[in-house]
Amino acid sequence: MLRLAKVGVWLDGAAAEKRWRYGQNVFELYMEEILAHAGIPFRRLTTGAELTVYSPDVLLVALAGESDAALEELLSFVRSGGTLISYAGLNRLAGQLGCRELAVRDAAYAELPEQGIAADGVALRALKVRPWVRVEAETATAQGVLRKGEPNGETIGAASLELVIGSGKLIRWNVNVPETIVRLQQGSGPVVEDGIPAADGTGTLDEGILKADDCCELDWELDRTETATGVPYYGVPYADLWREAMIGQLLRETLERGAALPFVDYWPEGVRQVAMISHDSDFNVDASAEATLEVLKENGVQSTWCMIEPGYSTDIYEKIKADGHELAFHYNALEKEDGIWDAYEFERQLEFIRSSTGEEVVSNKNHYTRYEGWGELFQWCEKNGIEADQTRGPSKKGNIGFLFGTCHPYYPIAWSDERNRTYNVLEIGFLTQDLEHPSLADTSVIDPFLDGVERVRGVAHFLFHQLHVLQQPKVREAMGLVVRRAKERGFTFMTSAQILRWEQARRRTVLATGEQGGLQLQQAPDGAVVWIPTTAGEGAEAVRFGVGCRKVVIGAGTDVQAAAGREA
Repeated sequence: MLRLAKVGVWLDGAAAEKRWRYGQNVFELYMEEILAHAGIPFRRLTTGAELTVYSPDVLLVALAGESDAALEELLSFVRSGGTLISYAGLNRLAGQLGCRELAVRDAAYAELPEQGIAADGVALRALKVRPWVRVEAETATAQGVLRKGEPNGETIGAASLELVIGSGKLIRWNVNVPETIVRLQQGSGPVVEDGIPAADGTGTLDEGILKADDCCELDWELDRTETATGVPYYGVPYADLWREAMIGQLLRETLERGAALPFVDYWPEGVRQVAMISHDSDFNVDASAEATLEVLKENGVQSTWCMIEPGYSTDIYEKIKADGHELAFHYNALEKEDGIWDAYEFERQLEFIRSSTGEEVVSNKNHYTRYEGWGELFQWCEKNGIEADQTRGPSKKGNIGFLFGTCHPYYPIAWSDERNRTYNVLEIGFLTQDLEHPSLADTSVIDPFLDGVERVRGVAHFLFHQLHVLQQPKVREAMGLVVRRAKERGFTFMTSAQILRWEQARRRTVLATGEQGGLQLQQAPDGAVVWIPTTAGEGAEAVRFGVGCRKVVIGAGTDVQAAAGREA
C-alpha cells in the first residue's frame, strides 16, 4: 500500500531578506506557483526545526543560505535518507561534493532524458544556467545534455546530476528551472524600451510603443519555425515543457520512495484542453458586433469581449449578454489615441466600461498589448477587481505563437521591491490575432498552434477584432475555421471568466492525509479530477507527466478513499 508523499519547499528567510535588501530577485520562489498550478500540495519550510518535524519525502530548494550551518541542515536531511532537488543552486557545495562549477552567461538548450513527458525529444531553451561538472564525484550520475548557445551547440555538461549522499540523494539541475520559466513568461526585466526587431522585417518592435513583447526572451532565429506557406512563428511552449519536466520528476521521485503524490488535474472531468476566443472592440462599430455575434452563434461558442471606451450602444451589450458571452475591459494606454499609462486612467476607463455595460467585469486585455515596467498592470488589476488579464501576446505578424513560452493560465510573480510575491491576477495570454487579415498570418498556423497547446493541455487563445470580422470576409471565415478545427480535435471552449473561476475553484482544493492515513479532500469543486500516481502494474488509467495514475472524479457524495482504492 502506497502512503501519501510529502513535498517541502526550502526558503532560507535570512538569505531571501539579504537578496531583497540589495534589490535582487528570488525568482526561485516561483516553484510554489508551478506546484500550485499543477495541483500538487506542498509546505514551505524555513527552519531546520520545521524540516525535522515535517520530514518531507522530497525537498525542493528555492533558496539556501551560504553559511556552513545552513548548508549542513540540508546535507543532514539527505544523509538521513531524504531526496533534495536544487535548481542551479547550492554552489558552495560543488567542491565538497567532487564537482566544479562552470561560468556560463549565455542562454543554453537542454536535452532531457526520455521520460514519457511532453518535453521528450525537444531541446528546451534555458535562460539561467550554472553547470556543475564532475571532477571526483564517482557517485554522481549525469542526466541529459546541456548545450551552449543553440540547440546544436557545444556540450557544456549534463542537464542535471544525481549524487548519492549517505542514504539519500541530491539531484542538482544545471538549469535554474523556476527562473527560466519566469523569464520566459514575464521577461528578464521591466519593459522600459523597445525590443530588438526581427531581421526579416516581420517583427518591427522598434516603433516607439512600449508593449508586452518588447521583453521576449526567445531568439528570432533559433526559436522560430515556418508553416508550409512560409508564416514564421514560435512553435515551442518552452515554459510549459519545463513545468512538465519538473513535475514529472517530482512524481517519479516520490514513487521511488514508496509514496504517492496526488494532484488535481488542470481541467474538470471531460475536458482535456481548452480553446478561447476573445475580441477587442476597437472603433466600437455596432455593425461589427452584430457580425461577430452571428459567427459565434453559427459556430456555437461563447467568447470574451474586451471593451474599449466609449464602447457599443446599450442594445448591443444586451445581445452580447443574452448570447452568454463575457464582457471584459480593453484598457487604452496608446499615446496616439490620447491614452496614457497611469493608474488613475486605468481605474477611470474601467469604471466607465462597468457603468455602461452593467457588468462586474473581471477580465482585461490592454489595447495594442501596451505594457510598461514589471508589475504595475497587475497592481492596478488587483486594486480594481480585475482578476484575469490577457495582455501578454504578440503585436506583430512575426512573433505569433508561444512567444512567452506558455499557453497555460498562470499567476505572475512580482519584482524584488515587492519581495517576489505572487500577483492575484490570472494571466491568460493569446497566440495570434485576426488570421487571414492582409497584414497578419494565415490559417496555416491553426494546426501547429493546436498541436502545441494539446501537447501540454493548455489554452489555445485566438484574438479576433470585431471590426475585421465585419470588413474582412477571410477573417470571418478564419474565425469559424478556428472553432471547427478546435472542436474536431476535442478542445472545449471557455471564456476568460470561466477559465478564471475554474482555476480559482480547483486551487481551493485541499489534499491532505486523514487520521487513518487515507486521502482527504476539502473544498474540491464538482467535476474536479484527482490523479493518484501508481507503481507499475497498479491499474493506471492514464499517464500524466509521464507517470501512470489512477483517477478520482469529484462529485456530490464522492467517497474519496473508496474511489482511490488501495492508493488511498
